[in-house]
Amino acid sequence: MRHRIIVLGAGYTGAIAAGRLAKRLRREDVAITLVNAEPDFVERVRMHQLAAGQDLKPRPLSEMFAGTGVELRLAKVTGVDVDRKTVAVIDANGAEELAYDTLVYALGSGWNAQGVPGTAEHAYEIASRPGALRLRERLARLDAGQTVVVVGGGLTGLEAATEIAEAHPDLDVALAARGGLGDWLSPKGREHLRTVFGELGITVHEHVAVTGVEADRVATADGKAIPAAVTVWTTGFAVHPIAKATALEVTGTGQIVVDATMRSVSHPDVYAVGDAARVMGPGDKPLRMSCASGVPTAWQAADAIGARLTGGKLPNAPIRYFNQCISLGRKEGLIQYVTADDRAVQAVLTGRLAAVYKELVCKGAAWGVANPTLGLPTRRRRVTRERAAAGSAVKAPA
Repeated sequence: MRHRIIVLGAGYTGAIAAGRLAKRLRREDVAITLVNAEPDFVERVRMHQLAAGQDLKPRPLSEMFAGTGVELRLAKVTGVDVDRKTVAVIDANGAEELAYDTLVYALGSGWNAQGVPGTAEHAYEIASRPGALRLRERLARLDAGQTVVVVGGGLTGLEAATEIAEAHPDLDVALAARGGLGDWLSPKGREHLRTVFGELGITVHEHVAVTGVEADRVATADGKAIPAAVTVWTTGFAVHPIAKATALEVTGTGQIVVDATMRSVSHPDVYAVGDAARVMGPGDKPLRMSCASGVPTAWQAADAIGARLTGGKLPNAPIRYFNQCISLGRKEGLIQYVTADDRAVQAVLTGRLAAVYKELVCKGAAWGVANPTLGLPTRRRRVTRERAAAGSAVKAPA
């Protein structure tokens, strides 16, 4: 009987984990099922481009995983029972339960309304493809001179504001940030960011706390209102709620608590990767939700599962940061180099070269989904019958 591995979610981390497991393990020994609600791989790091009106290259998951041995199951995950080791899904044929021996939880995150009144009713999000397409359609219907307010001064907010301003120069684009514009960047990074925002004509509202969203404005904590025909909400991400409804040990925000191999500290048959996991990085700080953080966790989980099933050596690769890559439209970019624990250093790369760098990073991330072989041996390893029967809970050699 083959060891059953189910991967939930085919974003960057889930897709990479599934592909890497297929490359590492023999098909005769394992059955790998990748569950995803959509048939296409979504390049989440490009959703601001999609919203601004650009067309993205289709990436069908069926083509990406053709010939790998990974079974693609198009279905929505509705629940996980970690004690019975089953996953509840629903598709066009109805509801079903899938049994697993090892589970990789990669359902990721969505937009976070932060509990601000009116956000759910009036704001637009770009954390998903449906959200980006909805914003795209709304922007196309705006009259010249109408105001688009992007709320949130993080990486997503910066990219959204500049992309929209460049693609729609007839619109009045503004950014509302709780802190200063790019205040976590180095002085050179902040200077370049302000220069680009000035060239694109983006109005910046700094040190502003948005307390409410209405159909035509956003309210702030100081009692003022910023006119907004469209409000784009980019104040962070919230993890998928399913994990919090299980017996898994999770944080207050719903992230699954894992060890250094991405294994649940409460249920050793479950691994969590990407935004779904609380992973400690350098300086004993949790990794931020990002593609840069998520991809190494997928490598780590897949390699750990493979090692435990085959009796190999557990991975011990530290996860660290090198830079923050920010696109500022199609012609400008900013690469902020950082310490291992994500603090800005003086070095930056700016301008057209930075834009090309960021584009290569995005292409590389998508390439990595279809080619998840970095650091892997060329031969698949055999799963021992004893370990397959015992499951991934088998203790690794000390």
